[in-house]
Amino acid sequence: MSTTLTTPDESEPCAYCGSRIFDHDPICVRDCTADCGSPAYFCNHACLSVYIDDNDLTAGDACRWDSDADGCC
Repeated sequence: MSTTLTTPDESEPCAYCGSRIFDHDPICVRDCTADCGSPAYFCNHACLSVYIDDNDLTAGDACRWDSDADGCC
């Protein structure tokens, strides 16, 4: 599987707040578990973090830590 990278348009809005991404510190995120669909652009790490929290995107996706186990379960 390969992914083609392209530079977004200069006026690309943040997927969370709607600000122009290049006015800040842009981040591109792609869901590569589903054939690397369309990227989502965020103007900074704060918007990405809030977007993840608001959409409950970590539920069921992270390893569960067990103090009795060696590493991730």
